Amino acid sequence: MQGRNGGKLNDLVVRFANVNGTGSASANYLFTKSIFRMGIPVTPKNIFPSNIQGLPTWYEVRVSEKGYLGRRDGVDIMVCVNPQSMRKDVDCVKPGGYFIYDSTKALHPEFIRKDISYLGIPLMEMCNKEFSDPRQRQLFKNIMYVGAIAALLDIETGVFRELFEEQFKGKEKLITPNLKALNMGIEYVQKNFKYPLDIRVERRDLVKNSIMIDGNSACALGGVYGGATVVAWYPITPSTAVAEAFHGYAEDLRTDKATGKKNFAVVQAEDELAALGMVLGASWNGARSFTATSGPGISLMSEFLGLGYFAEIPAVVIDVQRTGPSTGMPTRSQQSDILKAAYASHGDTKNILLLPSNPKECFEMTADALDLAEFFQTPVLVMTDLDLGMNDHMSEPLEWNDKRKYNRGKVLNAVDLEKIERYGRFLDPDNDGVGYRTIPGTHPTKGAYVTRGTSHDEYAVYTEESDAYVKNIDRILKKFHTAKDKVPQPQLYQKKNNSDTGIIFFGTTTYSALEAIDMMRDKGIVLDALRLKAFPFNKTVTDFIDAHKRVFIVEQNRDAQMRSLILIEACSDGSKLVPVLNYDGLPITAENIVKQVSKAIGIPKSTLKIEN
Repeated sequence: MQGRNGGKLNDLVVRFANVNGTGSASANYLFTKSIFRMGIPVTPKNIFPSNIQGLPTWYEVRVSEKGYLGRRDGVDIMVCVNPQSMRKDVDCVKPGGYFIYDSTKALHPEFIRKDISYLGIPLMEMCNKEFSDPRQRQLFKNIMYVGAIAALLDIETGVFRELFEEQFKGKEKLITPNLKALNMGIEYVQKNFKYPLDIRVERRDLVKNSIMIDGNSACALGGVYGGATVVAWYPITPSTAVAEAFHGYAEDLRTDKATGKKNFAVVQAEDELAALGMVLGASWNGARSFTATSGPGISLMSEFLGLGYFAEIPAVVIDVQRTGPSTGMPTRSQQSDILKAAYASHGDTKNILLLPSNPKECFEMTADALDLAEFFQTPVLVMTDLDLGMNDHMSEPLEWNDKRKYNRGKVLNAVDLEKIERYGRFLDPDNDGVGYRTIPGTHPTKGAYVTRGTSHDEYAVYTEESDAYVKNIDRILKKFHTAKDKVPQPQLYQKKNNSDTGIIFFGTTTYSALEAIDMMRDKGIVLDALRLKAFPFNKTVTDFIDAHKRVFIVEQNRDAQMRSLILIEACSDGSKLVPVLNYDGLPITAENIVKQVSKAIGIPKSTLKIEN
């Protein structure tokens, strides 16, 4: 969008290049919140290394009046205070963009480009003059560059005072020095540069009642509201914050104010396998329980996932996916656990997967997963990723219906057991594949059974009879098919098909996929769209694929794992499924999707110029 002076208005990408461990994160988030408070849609991405401090880190903020919340190619304004990454930082600025740097030391000629503008601010020199404490100098240098960019973009300074007052409530003495540092940056720009820039922001009323929250916190709240009382976990990036957030929320929401008694347990296990074992034990004993992990943890949990599947014990696993294989890049994002999670463990297993795309769905689907796990008596995996889990996202408010009742599934109580002559744990009286379970101690003499991971008959009696094994494993598959219409249903973005070409996406690819669809439409290319929300796939997915000659599958991994899963479970013609992939550890962009789709369709390169 153009502003009144012909420049870009509320449509820009700002990237901050910092050093990990220098306190820049809070300053950069302050910038994001200031845009959000001005009513403009904004999305930040924290790109950080797998160390405590010393290596380059980036914080990228996209501002979009149109509400596009995916990453965008190119940087309009680079704020670089890390000489170590300066070569890369200069190169990523779009022609016509701006490069803001600490001019305490002269900029080396090798970093000069003729097609961008340079704005030098002596940040360290100014901080050294005004502040004596070394740590303060570093922290206030970060606030100072936020003030500078606030002046350059015409951000309302009153917003920062509000944010400081909220941040330092109870520590009011910190407000004054932070405002001083902010104003130092503002005043330097006012005295030395023409401002605001031709790229700027202007107040809107577009965020309505939206909130800013990360997916890990939303999952944790979903666990609390969904009735979980036990969390067992082992620390692993990027899922650790789920357990930590659950503990914090449960301290507040699950602690009796009068007695101080806690109605929850959070246990750090010795490893991921043990963590899932604790979850299975707690769930078998009647407590709603979950764990959170990432790809390496899923690998370690595979044996117990198979136990939960075959012994039919509820369990919820939140998988915050990261780049693999092996240790991979622990602080980069991918959707690379799809096949592993769907078929986790040895033998024939098929696990229910839920695929949230935003924090609100993280909240809702974690609660749903607890219901589904208990109803189907099986592990359920909530598949988020690092981008969704650790980055803040603009989201609709998290809402909970206080009248909602937990679906504990088919659980027999003492009265039910009195009416049964012989209890059969793995019978299928309702012909949906789901048997009736009991909670230990329900009845003094009835309802007991042996829980085992070895083959058993309908009454939980050990057997290696082939017919009994086949009957049992077929029944378990039946409940998987029953789940097709019980899991969150796929979302169609058109009432009827308008094209012979479709596109399927899921999770965080949704942000960029929807923007890419708009960009393609502007080129006269219509794509019908479907968003997956869960596995197993139901008839809506197969019908969508059957109705189109070609279907693009957008995902963030090298091997097109979701395409493979769809091909195995929902499509007989692999030639019509075209992968659109990204696996560099960064969230896929709309421009990337458009280029891959356009190439497959055969649009000439001369028509592919994409304007941001």
